[in-house]
Parts: sequence; structure tokens; C-alpha cells
Amino acid sequence: MTRLVLFDVDGTLIQTRGAGVRAFERTAATQFQVVDGTRNVQFAGRTDASLVREIFANHGVTPSLENFARFFECYVFWLDHLLNTTQGGPCPGVWPFLNALRALPQPPLLGLLTGNIRLGAEIKLRRFGLWELFAVGAFGDDHEDRNQLAALARRRASRVLGRQLAGREVLVVGDTRHDIDCGRAIGGRTLAVATGGATLDELRGAQPDWLVADLLGVNAAEVCGGGES
Repeated sequence: MTRLVLFDVDGTLIQTRGAGVRAFERTAATQFQVVDGTRNVQFAGRTDASLVREIFANHGVTPSLENFARFFECYVFWLDHLLNTTQGGPCPGVWPFLNALRALPQPPLLGLLTGNIRLGAEIKLRRFGLWELFAVGAFGDDHEDRNQLAALARRRASRVLGRQLAGREVLVVGDTRHDIDCGRAIGGRTLAVATGGATLDELRGAQPDWLVADLLGVNAAEVCGGGES
């Protein structure tokens, strides 16, 4: 039986219509005089820290702790500003699926597994009324390696639940093959949704336990019941 469900944020829980990428662009331009800094940078499934490191490397900026801190301090300002003008929102089926999980006889703990820095994830999810639903999480400022984040999220959830969670008690929900790889890295099960940039065929190639176009109609009892897919 699934005792912990970990959700990716962008493309899985919400769509921000590019607000995050634009916040990166404006931060690079205003703080480091880097024009068009996100060109050719692939954002999907990445940690924020790894994205900043790539932008710094591409434009000769020293990847010092001070420069990372400077970048993210400005980034969250731009992110909050841009989200207030976005037409984004929760992905299809997110609210019904979350409500169904919470209504199960033995509801699993709900958590986040995201490459967003913690404050960035909070700003995004609060904008759409979702932040308070999640009890635990691991974020892009915890570690640059997504697979390390999965292990950290499981450890944090284990402390909340008061016992060590087995890998098969964890379900990872995400929209990229990176999310599927995260779940597999801790021996968890995976639910892939094609609400981000990846197609169903691309996600199928990563062999998730469940694959859906979106979360509409996903049976919470089935994916949390521990039966084989």
C-alpha cells in the first residue's frame, strides 16, 4: 500500500505559462548582464541550481555561493511578480485526484519532489491554492541531483510517519522521464502524466508503472492499493 505520494510541480501540479523561465531570464539580465540567458537551456525535470550553474557556465559567470544566492534572491522577486499576471493554473484533474487521495480510508502522506527551490515552489503553489496540502518535500536547494532529492523526501516522510518507508510504499507523480527515474532510484512506483512537455510516447519509453494523459479519471485507490499495474 502506498503511504507517500510525491508530486513534481511544474507540468504536473500546475502550469505557469512560462513565468519561471521568464523569471530566470530577467534575473540573469538584471543581475549579471546576461542577455537571452535561457536560450538552449532545457528546463524540464531539472533542478533550479543546475539550471543556474549552466547559465553561469555558458556566460562566464563565476559559480560562487554568493552568485547563486544573488541569483535566487532576485529570481523569487521576479517569479512572484510574473505569476500575478499569468493565466496559468492547476493541471487537469489535479484537484479531484488530490481530494480523492485525501478521502481514502488510509490516506497517504502528500509531498513534493521538485527541482524548484523551496521558496520558488511555495510561491508557485500558493498562487493557485495548493501549497498547504503538502506535508513534506525535497527541493532544488536541497541537492542538485534529482535522484538524491527522492531519497531525501522519503527520509523526511519517514520521520513524519515515525517509521522507515519502503521504496514500494512511495508513489512518484511527474511529467518527465526524470521524475520516473527519481521514483525508480528509491524503488518506488511511478505515475507519469503528459501534462508537461513530454508526449505519451516519450514517457512510455521510460516505463512508468502508470501512464495517463492527465490526472482526470485516475483511480486513487488503484494507484495507492499496492497492486500491480
